[in-house]
Amino acid sequence: MAGSKSLIGQAAPAVTLVSATGEQFELDPSSAGRPTVIFFFPAAETYGCTKEACSFRDALSSNELYKTLNVQIVGISGDAVAKQKTFVDAQGLPFPMLCDTEGEARKAYLVGKGLLGLVEARVTFCVDKDGIVRSVFDSSLQFAAHEKAVAKWLATLPKPGPAAESDAFAEGAEPQLDSESFGPVT
Repeated sequence: MAGSKSLIGQAAPAVTLVSATGEQFELDPSSAGRPTVIFFFPAAETYGCTKEACSFRDALSSNELYKTLNVQIVGISGDAVAKQKTFVDAQGLPFPMLCDTEGEARKAYLVGKGLLGLVEARVTFCVDKDGIVRSVFDSSLQFAAHEKAVAKWLATLPKPGPAAESDAFAEGAEPQLDSESFGPVT
């Protein structure tokens, strides 16, 4: 979606939403100090959204890049707390799942409707450690492709440690990627 992609190179918006635990969660990627993945999804407990959320859950536990880079993952949908909590518990999701019941986060991130305007769009944002949006992946039907696109983006980042100090990326020259940069993801 063109609107969301206009955020590439810009500071990721900070929003405060209620999480699946019922507590306020301040999503402020600029203060995270680590790569942040924010995935907007249409509805908890649906087939595609379960596939997407579980692909991030599985990557967080099995993909070394997620561990090495200490990636923060946050999911956002318009679901109420009770539904989001049921979803989190049923799927064993180890990351914050936020409830955007008023649509304020979708508005801040310029996420509209998908599938010909029939449902909320499925859009994933890759935000660098300084809080700058570096990649936006938008696909309502390719559920697991979102995680694959994130993994490709993470592979472009410098690994922490002494070698990263001399890396060109350490000087803030991270590549600006969008979903077209990833090519077909299956």
